[in-house]
Amino acid sequence: MESIVDYRNVELSRKELIVLKDVSLKISRGEFVYLIGKVGSGKSTLIKSMYCEIPIENGDATVFGYNLHSIRRKDVPMLRRKIGIVFQDFQLLTDRSVYDNLLFVLRATGWRDKREIDERIETVLKKVGMSNKSYKMPHELSGGEQQRIVIARALLNDPLLILADEPTGNLDPETGHQIISLLSSISKSGTAILMATHNISLVEEFPGRILKCEAKKIIDMGTDYLSWIEK
Repeated sequence: MESIVDYRNVELSRKELIVLKDVSLKISRGEFVYLIGKVGSGKSTLIKSMYCEIPIENGDATVFGYNLHSIRRKDVPMLRRKIGIVFQDFQLLTDRSVYDNLLFVLRATGWRDKREIDERIETVLKKVGMSNKSYKMPHELSGGEQQRIVIARALLNDPLLILADEPTGNLDPETGHQIISLLSSISKSGTAILMATHNISLVEEFPGRILKCEAKKIIDMGTDYLSWIEK
């Protein structure tokens, strides 16, 4: 299986403090990977490093063949177009409709043809079950609906990797369940998902590989749901 993320002995710091060290991991196309660990254990730091929000201090890190240690600034937007990002707090533009939120991203990433833009927006909204909501403003949507729009936004440029940082953190359990189900189905179509979460109860129902942030390390727990609970 082709690796789209490959970290080898990577060190990550925030404000000159080492957050993670000796990080070695690979993520392949279509994989569903959970990233678990306590608050402050480095989950968000790892995710942000993958789209160059946080620099690689030491080690070798490649995402889609880009060397993150030596990537040129002009190549960062090209890398980010290959990645979809789902935030816990949605980060939708509150002054414009769902359609205009998605239009903004497409325009920013080089789309110009209005017919193609309309078709793409219609496609991603249908995929997340929000076909009839394009005219709505974010404040008119529930938290779960807003997160579906965020996932639609992440899908606009057909990414092979979606990074989801606590996507169910602000949602009730039933809505969170629906969001994980949606992400799981997206991974089955070939898009890798790396999801940081506290909501461990969902791991049993939606199996995936488990990476655990602990003691400044990333531990690969494999796919055995019970093995890490017992630890």
